[in-house]
Amino acid sequence: MAYEINNQVLPTSFGRLKSGESTTSPLASQLRGVLASLFPRYGLLISFLVLWQVSSTRGWVNPAVFPPLNVILSALWTNLANGALLDDIAISLQRAGTAFAFAVVVGIPLGLFMGQFRLVEQALDPILQLFRQTSALALYPVFILLLGLGETSKIFVIFWATLFPVLLATISGVKEVDQKLIEMARTYGAGPLTVFRRVILPASVPAIFVGLRLSATTALLLLIAAEMIGANKGIGFQVMNAQYNFQIPLMFAAILLLAFLGLAANALLVLLQRRLCRWSQPSR
Repeated sequence: MAYEINNQVLPTSFGRLKSGESTTSPLASQLRGVLASLFPRYGLLISFLVLWQVSSTRGWVNPAVFPPLNVILSALWTNLANGALLDDIAISLQRAGTAFAFAVVVGIPLGLFMGQFRLVEQALDPILQLFRQTSALALYPVFILLLGLGETSKIFVIFWATLFPVLLATISGVKEVDQKLIEMARTYGAGPLTVFRRVILPASVPAIFVGLRLSATTALLLLIAAEMIGANKGIGFQVMNAQYNFQIPLMFAAILLLAFLGLAANALLVLLQRRLCRWSQPSR
């Protein structure tokens, strides 16, 4: 096929475009596909961040109270680069990590035990429900009176709050194990220890990870409250100290840093769950 322009015949081989053929490059198509997959999940978050930036820079809100995101990110980068926040991050992670580790060590074995023995669960459930419904922050003054205003009380209040999610999730996971699987294992001659190791424990792992993720989030939430009282180091202390000194960009930078730490902890637990529970992942 050719076109005649000014009595000259020009071939169409330079484009060879047929009707309905797209001129979009493969890179643009891939970028469009990535955006199409990300926007349904992160579109609202991106819109919120854009609105924050625009409203602060345009003066729709008071920039002294809500600084632009670029100012907050600049404050975060500056304090990370000069090492001002690195010690606080290390101390906060040590406190939250220690409390979370103790909650795992206590909560999972106790939950596995209570989930298998109904009488033990019935005996301990009322007091556990009473303690669970009592706010850890309300008990924090009691912990301070008993343990002092040092690291022990801070770690213990975080441990207290993080214990119950993993404990109750473990109990629920054990109780929801399919009884037909247990009966089948016993039919084939499996003893109690084998049934627990090969049936009950693997079937409870997904529910346990749900509790671990809730506990990790709770640990960071309680960390802030614990570090706002009687602490001179930590991310929570930096939030309060920046607020007292009206260093609002630094305050939001510390809050943003906590959000990043929470997302990182959740992502790490999700990755570990996928590694350990491949059999429970839905097939695609």
